[in-house]
Amino acid sequence: MSTSVSNSVAEAVLPDVPRERLPRHIAIIMDGNGRWARQRGLPRIEGHRKGVTSVRAVVTHCARLGIEQLTLYCLSSENWKRPAAELDFLMHLLEQYMVEERAEILRQNIRLTTIGRREGIASDALRAMDRTVELSRGNTGLRLCLAINYGGRQEIVEAVRRIAAETASGRIRLDEIDEALVSARLDTADMPDPDLVVRTAGELRVSNFLLWQISYAEIWVTDRCWPDFDEQLLNEAIRSFAGRERRFGGLNA
Repeated sequence: MSTSVSNSVAEAVLPDVPRERLPRHIAIIMDGNGRWARQRGLPRIEGHRKGVTSVRAVVTHCARLGIEQLTLYCLSSENWKRPAAELDFLMHLLEQYMVEERAEILRQNIRLTTIGRREGIASDALRAMDRTVELSRGNTGLRLCLAINYGGRQEIVEAVRRIAAETASGRIRLDEIDEALVSARLDTADMPDPDLVVRTAGELRVSNFLLWQISYAEIWVTDRCWPDFDEQLLNEAIRSFAGRERRFGGLNA
């Protein structure tokens, strides 16, 4: 989708939000799938299955609005504590998404990327994921980043290890280590920091998600569980973001 088309869509959908007030990068902690299913007397996996519908809606909406990047917290490094049957279903769902959504990702000019550790992810899901990432590499629209088997603390630890190794080998000096250098060693090195973090299901925590990157992000929380999240709720979050003053620790004149 061209920039001019994205601008006109954003103006039509969110006429009260100036284009320059849209968030460049939205990150979402998709919470409440199991709770949604339990409230309806369904198995937890049905909440995960229904959650894919919300993923599809939000990705398409961000692409239409011309949002530069959307990052979705799909599976945390702590989620491996869940029952084996549920984890097996999540791996199947990941593989299915990568295959079934591939054509739509390419049609919408979306570039798919992932962050997180590959260890533990089912081989079939990895193959499907790698194929979609490769096919979409040249796309120039929305960058869709999926955080899978991801943990913010582990990401920072691994960045510190890389910096320590480079320092020990003499490739960098101690006085060269600054925020920019640390950022360049993270999984998100070539991505802008999130402007807006959305969390569903009413939880008021960041759950080890992009700990370094969200230092100055605006946070918006809804009580709605992820399977009930839709374009209108995302519009509410964007409107809230657009109405805030972002001072980054300073003062406005």
